[in-house]
Amino acid sequence: MLYVNVKNALKKNSAVDNDIHVSFISSYLPRQCGIATFTNDLATAVTKQYGEELSTGQKIQVTALNNTLEGYKYNSEVKFEIKDQNLDDFKEAAYYLNLSQCEVINLQHEFGLYGGEDGSNILSLVQNLKKPLVTTLHTVLANPTKEQLKIIKEIGIYSSFIIVQSNRAVDMLKSIYGIAPEKTVFIPHGAPDVPFLDPAYYKDKFKLSDKKVILTFGLLGPGKGLDDVINAMASVVSYYPNTTYIILGATHPNVKKVHGEEYRNSLENLVMKHSLQDNVMFINRFVDYERLLEFLLMSDIYISPYRHKEQIVSGTLTYALACGKAVVSTPYWYAEELLKDDCGVIVPFKDPEALSDTFKQLLGDEVLRNRYRKNAYDKGRNMIWSKVANKYTRTFKKAVESYKTTPKVSLLTEKFTSFPSLPDVNLNHLINLTDNTGILQHSIYSIPNRNEGYCTDDNIRALLVAVLNKQVFNNDSVMILINIYLSFILHAFNAKKGLFRNFMNYDRSWEEDIGSEECNGRVIYTLGYLINKPPNDSILAIVKNLFEKVIVNVSDFTSPRSFAFIVMGSLYYLQRFSGAREVNKVCREFAERLSQQYIKYSSEGWNWFEPKVTYNNGRLCQALLMAGRYLNNELYKEQGLESLEWLYNVQLDSEKNFISLIGNKGWLAKGKQKAKYDQQPIEIPPLIDACYQAYLISGNREWVSRIGLLFSWFLGNNDRQEALYDYHTGGCHDGLTSSVINQNQGAESTLSWLLALHRMTQIRQELHIKWLNN
Repeated sequence: MLYVNVKNALKKNSAVDNDIHVSFISSYLPRQCGIATFTNDLATAVTKQYGEELSTGQKIQVTALNNTLEGYKYNSEVKFEIKDQNLDDFKEAAYYLNLSQCEVINLQHEFGLYGGEDGSNILSLVQNLKKPLVTTLHTVLANPTKEQLKIIKEIGIYSSFIIVQSNRAVDMLKSIYGIAPEKTVFIPHGAPDVPFLDPAYYKDKFKLSDKKVILTFGLLGPGKGLDDVINAMASVVSYYPNTTYIILGATHPNVKKVHGEEYRNSLENLVMKHSLQDNVMFINRFVDYERLLEFLLMSDIYISPYRHKEQIVSGTLTYALACGKAVVSTPYWYAEELLKDDCGVIVPFKDPEALSDTFKQLLGDEVLRNRYRKNAYDKGRNMIWSKVANKYTRTFKKAVESYKTTPKVSLLTEKFTSFPSLPDVNLNHLINLTDNTGILQHSIYSIPNRNEGYCTDDNIRALLVAVLNKQVFNNDSVMILINIYLSFILHAFNAKKGLFRNFMNYDRSWEEDIGSEECNGRVIYTLGYLINKPPNDSILAIVKNLFEKVIVNVSDFTSPRSFAFIVMGSLYYLQRFSGAREVNKVCREFAERLSQQYIKYSSEGWNWFEPKVTYNNGRLCQALLMAGRYLNNELYKEQGLESLEWLYNVQLDSEKNFISLIGNKGWLAKGKQKAKYDQQPIEIPPLIDACYQAYLISGNREWVSRIGLLFSWFLGNNDRQEALYDYHTGGCHDGLTSSVINQNQGAESTLSWLLALHRMTQIRQELHIKWLNN
């Protein structure tokens, strides 16, 4: 067998080097995940090799994977966190590790952990590491997809060693994945070091002293085969009525998120069907290490009834073996390898009758049961954590010594901030709301409502989102959306009036000849952006022509929001065509109008442009800030900063540290209390953009922190402490009301979310470069 035998390959390094600093990359406790538990156990054992405690030691650290927006309350050994769906986080983690004191990185790999297609996000970290990498594979597939094959091969290129936990996996890495045999190291899954005890020792503690106990533990989910065991118990209890089957463990979080407790409920119904309520016990929680050992040690039989042949490792089976249990298992790969040499009993998949016969045989023959127990315990002595940790530390040492290339680590010090991690962009609901005419205005829940038709407001927002997606992610597939939305805008232009119509019925008939000033201003704003950053030259020609047709017809506008949009759209235009005299004139005229509007209405304690603060407010501040920057006007800068500071603070719940937006049921009138509801998503993107402009002008990073707080409103950091973003649909709920979240997911709210998310991604990338070079 061609692989590196740890004992022989590492014999020169038998002494553990206590000076090697290790960083583990993995999910981590308290996250309910088998690999999180494994990594905590391994890190604890390695720390003990160094004569330290994990909580106080200096040589072991963890980079933890988060699968929730709020993360977890980790112990002190966790030094860095990664949001699994945020690609940027992985590159940042690599930079962080490169600049840290760790000498070797141990990646705990499972396809489902790392975000992206089949966990492909991890490659961004692996490819940017400049230190030796040792990877532990928890899954090795016999028939990987193209993407899965690519991921493992790529990890193999960058890893000094690949650790696997079964001999079959050693062969598979060579034959399927092309991993060089000299890189492959077999180290068994770790297990607790416990004495060989009579199960009766702990049964009193659980009030089961008169029972024979069969145990299964682990996170519950379909495919575990527990229904086969329950069906088998129906026959077992007729012979051994004092038998109790304990199902220990919470439902897997990923299963629960999608299906709730459907699987557990089906098991409970099966128990009732067989009248086994006195013989089957559900313990629905994720137990700690000490409690788990007590359950294991007091059980007489351990059953592992998995239904999938290709399972290459099982931590639960390893623990049961090392605790000296009489083990019964279905013939998945790891069980066949672990239980050979008379260390347990193998029964066919999905065969309750065979399970029942095996249970009855073991329960009725104590000598046979104890023979399996002793054989299992003896075999498990080679798998206890102290021995496994010793093999890991020697592998780490060899990885450091054999790391031939030592690329220079940048001397630039990264300046991290509290800028939030971002969910992956999901365009599903945007596409759901879009037909070949454009994007529909409203939805009933997430179902498009054709009765309400279309509007230019939403289609110009959708055009901006699609263009941003093309720019930020180089996503050519959104060009079809860009074409649909731009086609709508072209059709919305009323050539006779020189302005845009807004509302269109589902039958494509227009309800008006001219849309509102805000609508026309919003179109000018986005057309200007596309002129500055066009997806292609043909679109540049189209939008430039449209922009120049409409910009000459806005002189009579009186709405402050239209002023703001016209200023910003003109500034974008001028960044490409700075010599355009007419656009330059319009830009300066409307910037001054907006400034005078502020002078007219602002007073002590009321730093605003109108006697009432209503909607889409941040655009007013943003426009003055942009005008101040590009026109080099200090007054505009001061007015923009002053008004934005005031607007932000009147919407900040400083005690609870979240944004409480001005509601549309009354708004905020001068001298009055602000309306708390209904709060609308449309308010957040303008505030994010305005705060970023404030940061660019002032250099004050407090504005960046405020951007993060504003964005978190979508994700549940708000008055109702509920997320408006729907991870399932990719849509956004229409707002916060006084009693509930509006369950509809219309275009305006969904586009506001997507605009905020894309701008956050852009801003983050810009800040990353800016701070790296400071």
